[in-house]
Amino acid sequence: MIFHITSRKAWEEAQTKGEYRADSLTTEGFVHCSTLAQVLPVANNFYKGQSGLILLEIEPTLLSADLKWEPPSGGAPPPGVSIDDRFPHIYGPINLNAVFRVVDLESKPDGTFILPSSQ
Repeated sequence: MIFHITSRKAWEEAQTKGEYRADSLTTEGFVHCSTLAQVLPVANNFYKGQSGLILLEIEPTLLSADLKWEPPSGGAPPPGVSIDDRFPHIYGPINLNAVFRVVDLESKPDGTFILPSSQ
């Protein structure tokens, strides 16, 4: 499984459109995703203090778009991720049937995140 962090609002919009499109698909050409080990470093580096976030659990074999494992965009990975790690990038919209599960991404009082207990 791979994971994507988004807002509940963006996911609800995807339900009406029939596919999920992150802003990065327009600006960078792909949807940023993470492995389970990369989720918390990414969340705490890029989303700390935000609320209303969810984690999409995606089954890669069900994706209609191409999936590529690449170095982090911008060059350096977030703290807590090895420089040698590759990130899953989806080169197209995410078809809804590839999303296996959707869970709330909850935070602690200091604004950092914790993985849902089911992960």
